[in-house]
Amino acid sequence: MPIYSLTELQEILVEQAEQWRPIAFTNGCFDLLHVGHVRYLQAAKKLGKCLIVGINSDRSVQQLKGIHRPIIPEAQRAEIVAALANVDGVVIFAETTASNLIQALQPEIYVKGGDYQIYNLPEAPLVLSYGGRIELIQVEISTSTSKIVKKIMDLNLVNEDAPIA
Repeated sequence: MPIYSLTELQEILVEQAEQWRPIAFTNGCFDLLHVGHVRYLQAAKKLGKCLIVGINSDRSVQQLKGIHRPIIPEAQRAEIVAALANVDGVVIFAETTASNLIQALQPEIYVKGGDYQIYNLPEAPLVLSYGGRIELIQVEISTSTSKIVKKIMDLNLVNEDAPIA
């Protein structure tokens, strides 16, 4: 299972640079993995020799999404993402941005979804400062974990007596 600590990843990238670089790196909560996530990660992998995914810790997800999130604990989210064929490495991070990971790993390509703009990515100045590039990927599936959670909540309110499978 390619789940690493930051120190382990740094060592691998020094020892096996030819096999790993250029790195495509992305990050996110990846709570309730859905087809939008899968297609996004497939596209991200095509941009580098390897794909490393930073997963927000439970605490940082709560800071970003509210006290009722994440739904899936960080270790399980990391395991699910790491099991995807396109993902070469996963690292969990505690901050609300991936700046510390990016500073430590210096990926050649920083990848985010097309719902972001470069000017509002807090990591953008850092990536550009060391010569990295930023790629925004448009995924044709318009879904999000927040939308899925809302739909589940709406269904539960409407069908209070409905059995949950």
